[in-house]
Amino acid sequence: MSWKRDRVTSATVSETAPEIFDRTVRRLRRDRAAPHYAEHDFLRATMLDGIAERLDAVTRDFTDILDLGCFDGAFAAAPGARIARCDAGFAFAARSAGVQADEDRLPFADASFDLVVSAGVLDQVNDLPGALSLIRRVLRPDGLFLGAFVGAGSLPALRGALRVAESDRPAARLHPQIDVRSAGDLLMRAGFALPVADVETLDVGYRDLGRLFGDLRGMAASNVLAQRQPLVSGTVARTIAAFAEAPDDRGRTHEKFQIAFLTGWSPDPSQPKPARRGSATASLGDALGRKPGAIA
Repeated sequence: MSWKRDRVTSATVSETAPEIFDRTVRRLRRDRAAPHYAEHDFLRATMLDGIAERLDAVTRDFTDILDLGCFDGAFAAAPGARIARCDAGFAFAARSAGVQADEDRLPFADASFDLVVSAGVLDQVNDLPGALSLIRRVLRPDGLFLGAFVGAGSLPALRGALRVAESDRPAARLHPQIDVRSAGDLLMRAGFALPVADVETLDVGYRDLGRLFGDLRGMAASNVLAQRQPLVSGTVARTIAAFAEAPDDRGRTHEKFQIAFLTGWSPDPSQPKPARRGSATASLGDALGRKPGAIA
């Protein structure tokens, strides 16, 4: 069976649309992170644990799976299932015997998979609505999508430190983040049935800002904005000082990662449908046990 298609497509964005992220820099940062990724994979490991829990609640088997944004290929499927892996970085794709491609330019044929899993990459995609639409298209009817990414409210300590360090002329240094409600709306816009979006918080203590920067580089989560400005030495020194202003009793500054989890199904006639408006056979008053003659 062939999963590839003859041409790479993007669902919604034209070739001339401005892009938030620099695709080339993103690929290079992923290649830089690949050799030592296992030392910084705790965030994606947490995402994969959450995806595994949600997958365990599904009472069916999946045979053709796409691991989208595969990193080191840590996602494992049930015995007998076939996994195609895809990553925007050459090194990660090569390590996992996968395909190198951006998430909003998938090279797979429609209806190729019955499960798509994506952990840790959708927050760095230029055309996220288009990527979700393509994910739905490569799923078969009644296929399942499970995704996780860093969502809104993440890295508050670093954001606060940068605001202090650059109070006069703040620069865009952290990626825009998607809140869980918007993520659910995006699933609906992409045509998923039974969409669910929820969030979990991961709290991490850092001895200093250098350790946090090291993790962000090591997990390929550093700044890949198309419009980037270098951090000058004075800004770095002020950011380090501001980050260390509120340590715990062990001298560590706590940083939070808000992990948004997405669940959606490719539409199929067999799926449950919401009741038609006005089709109820009992009144709300009866359901609440209203007494005869009582005023509603």
